[in-house]
Amino acid sequence: MVIPNTQDSLRRRKGGTVKYITGSWHSQGRMIFLLSIFLSLALTLSGCLYPESGKSQAVNYRESVKRIQSAVDDYQQEEGLLPIINAGSETPKYEKFRIDLDLLSKKGYLDDIPATAFEKGGSAYFLIINEESNPEVKVMDLVTVQKVNDAQLQVTRYKSAHGGKLPAKEELYPGLYSIDGKKAGIVSVQLTSVYSGQEIPLIMDKDGKVYVDYVFDIMAVIDKNGGVHEQDNKDLRLELEQASYFVPVKSLPYLWINGQPVPQAPN
Repeated sequence: MVIPNTQDSLRRRKGGTVKYITGSWHSQGRMIFLLSIFLSLALTLSGCLYPESGKSQAVNYRESVKRIQSAVDDYQQEEGLLPIINAGSETPKYEKFRIDLDLLSKKGYLDDIPATAFEKGGSAYFLIINEESNPEVKVMDLVTVQKVNDAQLQVTRYKSAHGGKLPAKEELYPGLYSIDGKKAGIVSVQLTSVYSGQEIPLIMDKDGKVYVDYVFDIMAVIDKNGGVHEQDNKDLRLELEQASYFVPVKSLPYLWINGQPVPQAPN
């Protein structure tokens, strides 16, 4: 796949603000150099995917995931199926197989529902990935979901009030755009990555559907693992799955193209 000569964007921090560095998609040397600087700083600050302020949260999720994983494994072995809440086929991958914690608790597979769970007032759903081959418990961050939903509401309102026009700033990737926060009324919506603790942007497709752009988190994991990646058709969100308890909710598939992860707009 060849990336067109459109404007891409990289971010860097200066004085606590986020600035964009724009350039041709073909300026790969300069892009990778700048990105490496950013990622080195991000990893140094984040302590390998978890900022200092989030380490206690990470510990809580680790314990919660371990307990729920054990309960899920026991339930599947004895009942012959997974303790999941039914979801429609249109439900996105990282929102689909939500674990029925109430069921596990009532049937005695779980002593009590973790305080980190939404069912107990926490800010996470627990769900299962790799459901057919190796069911694995992961965390869906509801703060991220809510902020994307808030942004989606504002973008939809703008689109309806302006004859279908979107509050777009520039095309960051083929078919994907940055959002003009002032036009959309989402200047106050600031999203913090569950992986690095750094602020990350929202993007939207040509229909105005909003997503989280996890490009820097994906690059951080790849960089941490050696900085080399084969150019194939592998969805790079798997890198985040394997590096953390969290799933990259509200995201698009990413492919490795011309030396960087590129989100793939819906057809």
